[in-house]
Amino acid sequence: MTAEQLNLALEPSLGQTLARVPGVSSSFFGPAASRPVMRGLEGDRVRVLQNGLNTTDASALSPDHALSFDPSNLKSVEVIRGPATLLYGSGAIGGIVNAIDGRIVEEKLDGTIRGSLGGRFSSVYQGYQSNMMLEGGLAGLAFHVEAFTRAAEDYHIPGNTRTVGEQERNPPVFDQSGLALNSRLRNEGFSAGLSHVWDKGFLGFSWTEFHNIYGSPAESAMFIDLYQTRLDVRGAFEQPLPLIKKIDWRFAWSDYEHTEYDNGANNTAFKNEGYDLRVEMKHEKIAGMEGVVGIQSERSDFLVAGAEAFLPPSVTESNSLFFFEDITRGPLSFQFGGRHDHIETRSRDSNAFSTSRRRDFDNLSGAAGVVFSPNDEYSSAFTITYSERAPKAQELFSNGDHAATGTFETGDFGLGVEHALNFDLNLRKRTGRVTGGVSGYHSRYDGFIGLFPTSALGPAPDFNPVFAYRSVAAEFTGGELEATLHLLHPVTSQPDKPAMNLHWEFKADVVRARDASTGLSLPRIPPFHLASALILEHGNFGARLEGVYAAPQHRIAANESGTPGYFLVNLSLTYRLARGPNTFDLYVKGMNLTDAEAREHTSFLKERLPLPGRGIVAGMKWSF
Repeated sequence: MTAEQLNLALEPSLGQTLARVPGVSSSFFGPAASRPVMRGLEGDRVRVLQNGLNTTDASALSPDHALSFDPSNLKSVEVIRGPATLLYGSGAIGGIVNAIDGRIVEEKLDGTIRGSLGGRFSSVYQGYQSNMMLEGGLAGLAFHVEAFTRAAEDYHIPGNTRTVGEQERNPPVFDQSGLALNSRLRNEGFSAGLSHVWDKGFLGFSWTEFHNIYGSPAESAMFIDLYQTRLDVRGAFEQPLPLIKKIDWRFAWSDYEHTEYDNGANNTAFKNEGYDLRVEMKHEKIAGMEGVVGIQSERSDFLVAGAEAFLPPSVTESNSLFFFEDITRGPLSFQFGGRHDHIETRSRDSNAFSTSRRRDFDNLSGAAGVVFSPNDEYSSAFTITYSERAPKAQELFSNGDHAATGTFETGDFGLGVEHALNFDLNLRKRTGRVTGGVSGYHSRYDGFIGLFPTSALGPAPDFNPVFAYRSVAAEFTGGELEATLHLLHPVTSQPDKPAMNLHWEFKADVVRARDASTGLSLPRIPPFHLASALILEHGNFGARLEGVYAAPQHRIAANESGTPGYFLVNLSLTYRLARGPNTFDLYVKGMNLTDAEAREHTSFLKERLPLPGRGIVAGMKWSF
């Protein structure tokens, strides 16, 4: 998704922003904390990266934990699936979401000043968002400065208000005013970067401060105060040696902390300090092969302290070696890659900092595929990927109440490596009256680690149901469709008459996931989705009328409730005004125009927290 597409699709969280991408859903936990769910997989199986590096926060640990960046100033977002995920970690079996922010300038900007200023207002969130970016350069030096602020109140929900669930343990999350209680948020961020750019490379750094304070809809008196300081250093050298195209290296250090407050009192603190370093070397063709080899080193020092410390302090270190190669012979392109990760995870006493329990894993993963491109119009690809994923610290060491999900979680120190074998087939058409692509996949997991309900109850005073991490054999089968019918395309424009294009767009995805030994469905698997949109482009004016359908989800796990289907109607109008180097983008979006009640099956709060109701978003962006 480009910056222009993001500007129109932007939501308070990355998960909601990407929720209309085929194969991607949202873990919706209110507007502040929603991560992407890809092909039915979530948490640590979907890696969210900034410029190819780990975010080093606590967002994958719990669905109520927000990501440590805001999508408002991003240059683009990449959604990566298939064998290329090996470049970023063997544990990313579900896929990769890579947010590219451009905070370190990689091109010469001598004598140039450019930037943007944007703002929007949302009626359903009763809030605003504004952002700015400025960058320029002189004599090989380039700078980048950006800032944003966002505020939202409790958002409006559709229909008659009601409370679903056990009121004694879960207070109502909305009341007779038609608001989702405790869903408000306030966040702001600032980043500054400086780089030196020359003809065959660059070297730069950026410093970022991020602050987010938001309510947790799971509990009416709980709010989270989140801070992160992040340093990024990045550089590249083009053709430094014979047969070497480019050496690209990047490093990020992060100091993350968030505190959960209950009725104004400090309840639990989460801290994560760590780094991520990766070096990639792209080489020229050697024996017909062209590709990249690299190394990666990561460290995460994680601490949970307070009333809900369900996870002991832990340290995870990972060192990796990877490669990815391509051999092209006429219309055929053969691709293969591999990765080795050595991972060490240990828990430690929070007072003495002495090593108490430790696990070491050596993961081997590989992929092979063939791409057939008979001409510029069509291409098809078939890939086989084998991945190994080591259990995470929370899967090994958890032992305590987790208020956000209303569970008592227990880990299993004896969990083994998760093995996955994936087959992926896709077909793409690039030109003509109909363009787009269709894909299908089947994944088989040996030792799939999940959080499953038991019949036990946790200790007083909460007596939460016990959920235990355990491994099962699992199968995922699904597919995605993205097609556009160009009804009036192309229509040649005349000097006195702007061009008019009319497109009919279809997007769909489906996934079925089950425990292979029992045949029962796995929990929180997204239902079938279908979206259709009529898109009009006439000169600088654009209009989009969209319908989004989610089927009822009746394929559910034990002790899980189903969700009804929903149909949302959205309408957006855009206009671009260009005056020399200045461009003004104006837009208005009508969201959920029929005020339909919609619940995401992938959400832990699906029984109690619906998606936002009818609302209007109006905004502008000035680029110069």
